[in-house]
Amino acid sequence: MSNYARSLNFNLLLVFVPIAIVGEFLHWPPLLVFAVSALAVMPLASLIGQATEELAAHTGPRLGGFLNATLGNAAELIITIFAIRADLLELVKASITGSILGNVLLVLGFSILLGGLKNGTQRFDRSHAGLNSTMLILAVVGLGIPSLFSHAIEVKHHEAVEYLSLGVALVLIVIYGLSLIYAFFALPDRKEVEEAHISKGSVLSPALSKVEGLSKGWSTSKASGVLVAATLLIAWLSEILVGAVEPVIEAVGVTEFFLGIIVIPLVGNVAEHLVGVQMAIKNRMELSLAISVGSSLQIALFVAPALVFISLLMGNPLTLVFNQFELISLGAAVLIAALVSLDGESNWLEGVQLLVVYTIIGLAFFYLPT
Repeated sequence: MSNYARSLNFNLLLVFVPIAIVGEFLHWPPLLVFAVSALAVMPLASLIGQATEELAAHTGPRLGGFLNATLGNAAELIITIFAIRADLLELVKASITGSILGNVLLVLGFSILLGGLKNGTQRFDRSHAGLNSTMLILAVVGLGIPSLFSHAIEVKHHEAVEYLSLGVALVLIVIYGLSLIYAFFALPDRKEVEEAHISKGSVLSPALSKVEGLSKGWSTSKASGVLVAATLLIAWLSEILVGAVEPVIEAVGVTEFFLGIIVIPLVGNVAEHLVGVQMAIKNRMELSLAISVGSSLQIALFVAPALVFISLLMGNPLTLVFNQFELISLGAAVLIAALVSLDGESNWLEGVQLLVVYTIIGLAFFYLPT
């Protein structure tokens, strides 16, 4: 499937935008409202990505890369902001965990599986893969330390847990910014990287430019208009989506954790997930890794810390304190993803291994009681 066909198919889902809005005003059943609003967010998230890429074509690779790294997970960021406003803090933290798990296990797993079945053993740069693996481990350490130390700290000073989260969030944003500087200025240019359409903050890809068949030659004003319109619509639909969460939990019986771990990340990132798999099938495994691993890094090092500061401004502080199930899942996911990528080559069986881990984790969270 070409990039143009992919975007065209996603644009067909725009019909769900007015349906979701009408359903909210007519008070349709919460499960139906949740489903149609989730379907409506998907093409809008894809449009944000396309508009950002078109702006990058006009601004140049370095500024374009910064724009893409900043707006790469805009849809999910907006959804979680509305979840914070609705006091669904556990859903927010679960969606952070789910985004990282989805990228390093589900997306990378399908990419390696389908790419391996078509192309056999696929090879990529070991040094870049190792650098990204180190960044992933750093991200898990950054998210894990406040969780592990919080119980001991809270005994004597409750507010210190918030201060710890703020301090760690600041440090993670700094290292994320340094990784962008390193990616844009320190890494040597590579042909594969120069053709990348997305880096999502990954140190693997320093440049951002057009991918074959993706750019439609939008003007700067058109790209800016689409970006603003899609962002405003996602904000509206996110409020509808989040408003239906609690009734859906009661009606269907799933937990808040399961929605956050599995459903919300897929809604906000499905378009980019498909691109990552597509690149692997085209035997561009290094580019596929940049998409899946880079997106995980952006969530852990930029989105999650940014939400800590945003929630403070909203008067509903979010701390980087995750439960033991989330920490175990993150640690296992990052470990197996690092082991798969460190040798600089992949095969279809390794893709299956990643998918098996994702399935096991998904089943565990499905049966985890509230």
